[in-house]
Amino acid sequence: MKCSIFLVAALSLSALFGAPQADAQARIRDIVNVEGVRQNDLVGYGIVVGLNGTGDSVRNAPFTEDSLTHMLERLGVNVQGEDIKPKNVAAVLVTASLPAFARNGSSIDVSVSSIGDAGSLEGGTLILTPLKGADNEVYAVAQGSIIVSGIDVKAQAARTTRGTPTGGSVPNGARIEREVNFDFNHRESIVLALRNPDFTTAARIEDTINAAFRSPIASMLDPGTVQLDLRGISDSPSRLIASIENMPVLVASPARIVIDEKSGTIVLGEDVTISTVAIAQGDISISVTEYPVASQPNPFSEGETIVMPRSDIEITQTGGGNIALLRPNVTLSQLINGLNALGVSPQEMADIIRAMKTAGAIHADLIIR
Repeated sequence: MKCSIFLVAALSLSALFGAPQADAQARIRDIVNVEGVRQNDLVGYGIVVGLNGTGDSVRNAPFTEDSLTHMLERLGVNVQGEDIKPKNVAAVLVTASLPAFARNGSSIDVSVSSIGDAGSLEGGTLILTPLKGADNEVYAVAQGSIIVSGIDVKAQAARTTRGTPTGGSVPNGARIEREVNFDFNHRESIVLALRNPDFTTAARIEDTINAAFRSPIASMLDPGTVQLDLRGISDSPSRLIASIENMPVLVASPARIVIDEKSGTIVLGEDVTISTVAIAQGDISISVTEYPVASQPNPFSEGETIVMPRSDIEITQTGGGNIALLRPNVTLSQLINGLNALGVSPQEMADIIRAMKTAGAIHADLIIR
C-alpha cells in the first residue's frame, strides 16, 4: 500500500480554483414525467429456427420439442409419435416495451433470450410470437431475423465465447395489434412527477408555469409532484404540455458523493462543502515475505518431513508528516482539483474523503458502492 504526501498551504482554495457554479438549467420535459404517459412491458414465449447446430438439446430442454410439435400441427404437419431431435431450434423469451400512444401497425424493437441450453442464437429466425401485457392480452406479434452481438467459436479441443451469443434483438421485429386505451385530452388535471424529487426544484417548476400563464394553474403537492389544474384553460391538455415542456427551470442538485470501489470512480456534486479540517498522510509501505523452512527427520527414523512457515513483515514510512489545513467554505471539487495537481490517485482521494466524512468535515451524503 503506497500513499502520496501532499501539503496544501493554509489559504482559501476558492481563490485558486474559482467559486462554485450555480444550479444547472434544464427543460421541464427532461426532469419530469407526465402521469399516464408511460411505456408498458410485453413478454412472450417463442421458438427460434435456423440455427447452425447450436439449438436446444431434447434431453435438457424437452419443452422445445413440445413447442415445435405444436407449431407444426398448427401448420398442418402431423408429427405425433415421431422422434424429433432437431439441433437448429431453441426456445426463447421475447420482451418488448409498448410506447405510450402507440398505434396499430406501428413497429417496435424486441429482445430475444434463450431459456434452454442453446449455444448460440446467431443466424436464427424468430417465428411468429404473440406478446402479452400484464393483463394477459396480446398487444403485439413478433417475428424476424435475430441480430446477435456475441460470438461463440468451437473447435475440437478449444472453445471461445465473447459477449452473450444466447441473446439478441430483432429491430422493428414486432407489429402492434392492440392499442392501450387512454383518453388524455379529456382530463381535468395533469400530474407532473419529478424524476428526482426535490422541494426547491418542484417550487421552481410551479413558479415558472404560473408566471408563464399568469394564472395559478400549477400547485406543488409534495417534492415529487406538481399538479396542473386544466379548468378554465382553453387549450387542450396536449397543447398545454407542449407549451410548458420546453420551459427552462433551474434544477437544485443535492450535495452528494458517490464512490465506486470497483472502478475507482468518484462522482461529487458542486454543492459539497468542507468545514475546517487538518489532514496528514504519509508514504506507507508494507512488505510481506514468505520463506517456508522444511524440517527433515533423522536418517532411518519414522519421522515425517514438515514444512514450517516463516513470515517477515516490514512496515516503513517516509516523508515529513506534513499536514494540510483547509479553511471553511471550500468545496470538495476545489479540493479534488488541488489533489489532482499534486498527483494523488483516485483510491487515495476516496480514502481521504471517507476519513473526512467520518470526522464530520464533509457536509454531503456519502454513497459507497
